[in-house]
Amino acid sequence: MSIQPKGEHIRNVIKWVSEERTYHPETPISEMVAKASVRFNLSPLEVDWLERFIKEKE
Repeated sequence: MSIQPKGEHIRNVIKWVSEERTYHPETPISEMVAKASVRFNLSPLEVDWLERFIKEKE
């Protein structure tokens, strides 16, 4: 496991979520965020930010 700069980590999360939303648009946002939080080991603040970011983009 490598250590990535904070910005790179968040970019990877956003890229993954965007791809997942493209291929699985029926998946609820809350489920998508939960999967991302486990996959990328997100902090509670990052989870809150990601939920708001996705909702603003819709």
